Amino acid sequence: MNKKTESKPKADKTEKTDSKKQTQKKGKLRENIEAIIIAIILALFIRTFIVQAFKIPSGSMQPTLKIGDHILVNKFIYGVKLPYVRTTLIPVGEPERGDIIVFKYPEQPDKDFIKRVIGVPGDRVRIKEKQVFINGQPLNHDYGVHTDANIIPGRVNHRDNFGPATVPEGAYFVMGDNRDNSYDSRFWGFVDESAIKGEAFIIYWSWDSEDFDVRWGRIGTLLE
Repeated sequence: MNKKTESKPKADKTEKTDSKKQTQKKGKLRENIEAIIIAIILALFIRTFIVQAFKIPSGSMQPTLKIGDHILVNKFIYGVKLPYVRTTLIPVGEPERGDIIVFKYPEQPDKDFIKRVIGVPGDRVRIKEKQVFINGQPLNHDYGVHTDANIIPGRVNHRDNFGPATVPEGAYFVMGDNRDNSYDSRFWGFVDESAIKGEAFIIYWSWDSEDFDVRWGRIGTLLE
């Protein structure tokens, strides 16, 4: 009688094929995990050192920025800073008068504020009956608006009458464009350079929650 031939070589071939497929799957899985990790690291790097997105929660910068505007902030423009300690590693530039900056609110550092730079180090700032003076000269600009015709005396609060005060080194005097409805340097003092996160430069999305509508005309607006 003829003996049946064993199928062991075929089984070995099948096992090798399965092993190869498993190796390929593991390789692809590893590649995908590595790609995800690299993407996360890159996103964190960009967010920490280059650009970050913020949403406008209040009307203190109206009409320049409205509630519901989503903006991008250039974090590299004022230099590369170490996170948390806020020490500048690579100085690039300094905030200038007129820049719209995002910074840590001095009274609550866990909150971010956005205002416009009005006074730079060494400037002598004074506000008299809503008119801003820098080094004795009136600051004429288009971005500051007033919605209240009433003048509040300086002894009551500093909204319409402030100073004079000299901006110290390493600090900045900031105000909201909505001058009569902004809680800014007139009330809580100067912004330290180390607290500044960057300069706002574009509106990339804008949502009107009251009318439940997208403000298409504001998307892509460069900020000045």
